[in-house]
Amino acid sequence: MSDDRQHTVLVLGGIRSGKSAFAESLVADAPAVRYVATAAGGEDDPEWLGRIEAHQRRRPQSWSTEETGADPARLTELLTEAKPDDTLLVDDLGGWVAALLDPARQPNDDEADVAALAAAVRSCAARVVLVSPEVGLALVPTTPVGRAFADALGTTNQALADACDRVALVVAGRPVWLKPAPEPAVAFPTVPPVPASAEPPAGSPADAGSRAEVVSPPAHVVSPPADEPTHVVSPPAVEGSVRVPEVVNEPTMVLPLVASATVIEAGMDLPLPDGDAGPDARDRLATVDFPGTGLGRLVEAVEFAAGTQGTVTPQPWSAVRVLLISGRHAGGAAAGDDAEDVERRVAQVENGEGVLSRLAGSAGADIAVLRTGEAAPMEDGPTTTDEEVERGLQQGWQLADAAAEAGKDLLVLASIGAGTDAVAAAVSAATTGAEPVAVLPRVLLPGGVFDDESWMARCAAVRDALHRIRREPRGAKDLLRELGGPDLAVATGALLGAAARRLPVVLDGPVGVAAGLIARDLASQTRHWSMLVDAGDLELVRQGGDVLGLTPVLDLGLGLGEGANALAALPLLRTAVGLASAIGPHPATLPADEGEPDFTEPEPDGPGPATTSPE
Repeated sequence: MSDDRQHTVLVLGGIRSGKSAFAESLVADAPAVRYVATAAGGEDDPEWLGRIEAHQRRRPQSWSTEETGADPARLTELLTEAKPDDTLLVDDLGGWVAALLDPARQPNDDEADVAALAAAVRSCAARVVLVSPEVGLALVPTTPVGRAFADALGTTNQALADACDRVALVVAGRPVWLKPAPEPAVAFPTVPPVPASAEPPAGSPADAGSRAEVVSPPAHVVSPPADEPTHVVSPPAVEGSVRVPEVVNEPTMVLPLVASATVIEAGMDLPLPDGDAGPDARDRLATVDFPGTGLGRLVEAVEFAAGTQGTVTPQPWSAVRVLLISGRHAGGAAAGDDAEDVERRVAQVENGEGVLSRLAGSAGADIAVLRTGEAAPMEDGPTTTDEEVERGLQQGWQLADAAAEAGKDLLVLASIGAGTDAVAAAVSAATTGAEPVAVLPRVLLPGGVFDDESWMARCAAVRDALHRIRREPRGAKDLLRELGGPDLAVATGALLGAAARRLPVVLDGPVGVAAGLIARDLASQTRHWSMLVDAGDLELVRQGGDVLGLTPVLDLGLGLGEGANALAALPLLRTAVGLASAIGPHPATLPADEGEPDFTEPEPDGPGPATTSPE
């Protein structure tokens, strides 16, 4: 059952409304989902089979599929047999009604079958999300069969809407909750601007010709402390790349804010990417005039760009910001980590040096660097306080806001810290049930030497922390307080803020994936705005990505550091997206009247000489 206690949900929507993608987002937090497919037939219909394949590609590998098309009574049985820990996604009831009305099953008491299904949903012990077409807004069908289907589906929708805890209607990819009608989870109140005559707060940036406008958050919103500045660094461009603007240093509290009174809590209703543009862009690639078989696995990047940009011909990302979070964790989690070396690498980035800065300069990206406070040992007690968790979430949200306000079209989540791998492994184990020793990365020392003693110390810290919280609540904020610490809270808030601003995010390593796992329990839509470029050789990233439904676009085995891996692959991703939108269809795929016309030389009007000679 979900943390927000939405036990049974009915999702209604028209054709291509995005209802299926929204329903999938509602169960994204489940470690395993039983997908109940009701469609039957279509073996001789390539277009219908293509729709089914598009749905199949979206499902994580951890999901199992149950086909009920041939026997509609099987759906009622599955609901009756389901256990409390199960999660079922039924897509959709239109196929179930079509099978119910099959002439081969007549005569039959169809109303009794609908009543039995509603009763099974009402008494089901599992978490259930049902998808159904909304046909009540269309014209009355002109055929008896069409009217019978519309009537039966309308009756079914009414019965299940009464049986379910919540009902949502999806229109143009935007969900509207019909039952119940909750207060909006995200509020954007009007905040009066600071008068032009007001003096800026101490430390606020001002250039020669303008003064930075500061929007002060209401008193009940926690502002990031002034001693945790965020430096937005534009690394020097390397040879052959585009030079980026000069360095800008701003404390986080004066970054431009849009949602200054955001309420971050479970069940947030954030936007989803375009549910049709991505699959349509993938289908379009089959017709593009590529000389070979096409883009291979890079198709995933094209589909992601299309969905997040809302177009079948997306453009390569041109304004990238890297959000580098430097966190420190005390205790066994940091065994084998050198705090001085961590600080040296962060200072390198701030000075425009090192691997991350060079790759950012090559990509034309800037880097926002944030140092967070030290987290307490997770094996001994909570790593931070509830107030610090709230502050970190707000701070991350504001950083994503700042990136969107600066015109960025892609956010790369990066991390350089001490103890972050062990904390990410603990969060992964707590949220997905993964075995900690199977996902905890080995400890690599300078010179390529593995420190197995430190790895065992980290294992012990993760084990003790999980044992300590075995009877504690496992909500998102609970995990951040008990295990995650301030840095993971900031990363989680950034994912939420990016989704709210429709800003796509690249996850690249343990901290990003752990933040994604926590963010899905606050707003499951966040995973649809996230892309995993490469899992490297880390099982923690691979398993966490699979639970989030994120398949790595590439399999390069990179180990350049969290954030640097994504920047190294970014030129290839940009090339794929650019080719997908710039290259037109092959002439053979065009209709006859749209292809190149056959050219025939016109006949002369009358007889003429075969040759000409000067007179």
